[in-house]
Amino acid sequence: MKKRRLGSSGPEVSALGLGCMGMSYSYGPPADRQEMIQLLRTAVERGVTFFDTAEAYGPFVNEELVGEALEPFRGQVLIATKFGFAIGAQHDPRGMTGPPGLDSRPGHIREVADASLRRLRVETIDLFYQHRVDPNVPIEDVAGTVKDLIAAGKVKHFGLSEAGVGTIRRAHAVQPVTALQSEYSLWMRRAEAEVIPALEELGIGLVPYSPLGRGFLTGKIDASTEFAQGDFRNSLPRFTPEARKANQALVDLLASIGRRKGATPGQVALAWLLAQKPWIVPIPGTTKAHRLAENIGAADVELTAEDLADIERAASRIEVQGARYPDRLEQLTGR
Repeated sequence: MKKRRLGSSGPEVSALGLGCMGMSYSYGPPADRQEMIQLLRTAVERGVTFFDTAEAYGPFVNEELVGEALEPFRGQVLIATKFGFAIGAQHDPRGMTGPPGLDSRPGHIREVADASLRRLRVETIDLFYQHRVDPNVPIEDVAGTVKDLIAAGKVKHFGLSEAGVGTIRRAHAVQPVTALQSEYSLWMRRAEAEVIPALEELGIGLVPYSPLGRGFLTGKIDASTEFAQGDFRNSLPRFTPEARKANQALVDLLASIGRRKGATPGQVALAWLLAQKPWIVPIPGTTKAHRLAENIGAADVELTAEDLADIERAASRIEVQGARYPDRLEQLTGR
């Protein structure tokens, strides 16, 4: 597996990471725990060194899964996790200062760090993201708290997720931001206007989540696909049957490029992301060994300047249909 550096001074990681959320959360019933432990260990054997989780995934069980699976590989892999949500009875809702669900108060961040360290079975959190920006807690306080955790040896690197450019700059002035995690793919390109130029200027890496469009860009989902009960995609405007039918043109484009490259649509989608900037590290998620192998294979797909120009020309004529999130979730992004 090829390696990349997250930003100008961040850690070196595998060119493709592994998003672990779907193993326990959001895409229907959780997968078998022992099978997921084996999948995570297979990923390490295949050269993946960058794994993404969060206390909110489950909640808590995904961190526990990742911690158990990767414990034998301490020092060989980098685990990213997140804080910023109020979860369960451990928090007094009367003390919350942010909107329902958000809590980035300094005391809470410290609590989450200690709990995540235990669940992940590590002495230091490699990369600690604020999961969503809490508008009622100054980002300077958030960054300062993580700076203290870094000084205490509990955290190595600070990250943000779905933050706007102003927030990124303010946080970076207090504690250098190593990486921004945000949705970015051929069907979600909002970051290109302002965020990516700012990250390049500041030397911050970009970690695209849902780089395969929550599975749609693999070509395995169409207008007739039915998702399991509890699958997050049932609530997303972009996954209505009508939107899927309209957006099939994007998958057809990836498939046409793939035919001439000897690659799958999903591999072309990931290779396109890797070709955008050398400091972009996508984190496709999966629960299947064959899909893991397919995703890893994308790191060896070389898109030429002509390929990229063809993709750009064709994609510019395709208007993606459907919002990526319902309004209540979209309002948590871009702050």
